[in-house]
Amino acid sequence: MEKHKCVIIGTGPAGYTAAIYAARANLKPVVYTGLEPGGQLTTTTDVENFPGYPDGIMGPEMMEDLKKQAERFGTDVRFGMVTKTELSEIPGEYHKLTIDETTTILARTVIIATGASAQYLGLESEKAFMGHGVSACAICDGFFFKGLNVVVVGGGDSAAEEATYLAKLCPKVTVLIRKDHWKASKIMEERVMKTPNIEVLFNTDTVEVVGEKTVTGVKVKNNQTGEEQTIPAEGFFVAIGHKPNTDIFKGQLDMDSTGYLITKPGTATTNLPGVFATGDAQDRIYRQAVTAAGSGCMGALEAERYLQEFEEEVEAAQIVG
Repeated sequence: MEKHKCVIIGTGPAGYTAAIYAARANLKPVVYTGLEPGGQLTTTTDVENFPGYPDGIMGPEMMEDLKKQAERFGTDVRFGMVTKTELSEIPGEYHKLTIDETTTILARTVIIATGASAQYLGLESEKAFMGHGVSACAICDGFFFKGLNVVVVGGGDSAAEEATYLAKLCPKVTVLIRKDHWKASKIMEERVMKTPNIEVLFNTDTVEVVGEKTVTGVKVKNNQTGEEQTIPAEGFFVAIGHKPNTDIFKGQLDMDSTGYLITKPGTATTNLPGVFATGDAQDRIYRQAVTAAGSGCMGALEAERYLQEFEEEVEAAQIVG
């Protein structure tokens, strides 16, 4: 059974940054990519808000750059998925990880970078225009729609935040809410309703995203009257929430009601020794590539410190013995 000092679960900015720091610290990290190597950014076209790329970069290209940088320092990147975890509560003990339901390995430290997945409506047309007018992140992609009309679907705080952000860039923002009321907090609801270039349509379902090469409109239906219409728009933003990819840690690691892992404030440290959570798996607020990368750095530095303390304790015990 393989034994490793550091295993990183997941890639993306958090996982690869953790790998770069862990490899430079001579932890010989092993990274398991998961089913979507590179994470959410591999479904993004232009990335213009990550430092160091003045002309922007394609999401998949950026992830390949990070992968190469991690491998340059000796990271072992493996295509595979961690399907089961048995995490130890005893400081210094190995954690047991099952890969692809068949192989078991041991890790002294585990850095979680499994990310979160945006929830979509499930429309075929939504998938067809992904990256060509359909987005799940206004902060990431809103700039590309400056001066264009857009539609936001969702009735919670996320949708309200996306709509108010886009209203600063776009002449008109239409918000589609399936029910006859907001789920958002009162203050967010009031902020949207007071913004003159935002129109809110209640009792409205999304039927189809329409267009040719890019989005040109959104076909909707009033679920009370049955009336259908097509709203002209160049952008369609889905804001119905994110789901952190943390199911394999349920019952072992502390998490909130949505599934986001809980870390000690200002750290990547979880409730179990030698287990660190980074990126969107524990960040329900920012969910940006740059913040994910920063937390990946934190996770690796904390793993290095944890291993150093453990080795010092072992050495001291041997001297006493």
